[in-house]
Amino acid sequence: MELLVAYEKDPAGHNMAKFLSKQMEKDEDIFRGKNFDLLIIPSPAISADWLEEKYHYDGFVFLSKHAAQSGELALTCHSTGNFSDAQFGGNKRQIAIPHPALQKAYMQKLWQNRKDFAEFQITIEATHHGPTALSKPTIFIEIGTTEKQWTDESLCNSIAKLVLEVMSEPIKSSPVALCFGGTHYPDKFTEELLHGSHSLGTVIPKHALEFLDRDLFSHVLQQNKQAKTALLDWTGLGPHKQKVLDLLSATSLEAVKL
Repeated sequence: MELLVAYEKDPAGHNMAKFLSKQMEKDEDIFRGKNFDLLIIPSPAISADWLEEKYHYDGFVFLSKHAAQSGELALTCHSTGNFSDAQFGGNKRQIAIPHPALQKAYMQKLWQNRKDFAEFQITIEATHHGPTALSKPTIFIEIGTTEKQWTDESLCNSIAKLVLEVMSEPIKSSPVALCFGGTHYPDKFTEELLHGSHSLGTVIPKHALEFLDRDLFSHVLQQNKQAKTALLDWTGLGPHKQKVLDLLSATSLEAVKL
């Protein structure tokens, strides 16, 4: 069973959690459900590496706000991890286990309902921030991008309904791919997730490739044991293209240029 998690002072996450909790039974600090449980925590979600000290589940789905300097409205979903220093939760050079099938199911559900969110960009983000130390798959589902959207209960309820639908249906598995290159909002990988055959594991953007060495690459592989393919944003690898190709050449992953 999955545990959905929201930080009580995150308006978007808390609004989504409030909506979902109405159909659940409170059992001490946990809301119990048929297909998932729900927990509202008193500390930031990006620093929730402590969760397994008390709560033991098959995976963790964090409901959260999304912020961006651009202010562009976005509905996002991404895996977590730090390729260098831990500036926003988690541990440095540590990657969480992604949640590929659930991410694909949620993003495709969101895309199917895109007419209800016409002013929003629907996109994944590259892997970033914490928590990084949980031993089970971890994913963030986020509503952006300003206080106006985070506090819009109608919007938050609409996203929470989609989360509820996804969590209540059988989730199909699909081939998992690691992703290399591109920007923080990687168009090619979002396109593959929405319309292609792959689900996505860790997404390492171009700006993080400078930190990729054999040790970190080995750790990424360890956290993505389902992955059989490496998707390469061929024009978005920058000066690190050959390094990525060399690292991949020592694995059984099939490299696919996008």
